[in-house]
Amino acid sequence: MKSVENNDMPNLCDIIARCKKMEKQAQKKLYDLYAPVLMGIALRYGKNRQDAEDILQDAFSKILLNIDKYSETGSFEGWMKRVLINTAITYYRKNSKHMFHTDFNDIAEIKPDNNTVSDSEFTRAELLAAINSLPDGFRLVFNLRVIEGYKHREIAEILGVEVGTSKSQFFRARTLLQEKLTELKKERIY
Repeated sequence: MKSVENNDMPNLCDIIARCKKMEKQAQKKLYDLYAPVLMGIALRYGKNRQDAEDILQDAFSKILLNIDKYSETGSFEGWMKRVLINTAITYYRKNSKHMFHTDFNDIAEIKPDNNTVSDSEFTRAELLAAINSLPDGFRLVFNLRVIEGYKHREIAEILGVEVGTSKSQFFRARTLLQEKLTELKKERIY
């Protein structure tokens, strides 16, 4: 996804300063600039588009309410992404009581498949759909590990679970994703 910050930094500094003064036009401009980038991230965390939109709206509210806490050191876009990711985590904590408690009767015995699937074989939309079809806990851990680059220890701290739970959820997510992509590949052949 293309970064917004590199396009017009002096204008961004002005927009941020005006947002800190609670100017509605500046807030709208900030939203218009960053909503597409942030929505792309929210779609990875949301179960569906409605969830992603809710996460984006909650995150943007937090961004505007806390913009004065942005220290103007480091990437503003990075700061906003962190707010969005934390909002997504909070969203799932509130809406998914038992997302880390998998009923093993609901999931077939997961065995790693020797047939590997390359992500380059699929469109971005296909990959996003496959990731979004994962159970909530699996998807959250997968995104934090693969997309955001967190270590299992960090994921465990963020989510308030054991490191082993993070590793287990990630392994299952990866395995289910592999199965889904293998199935998609087979469907293309027929």
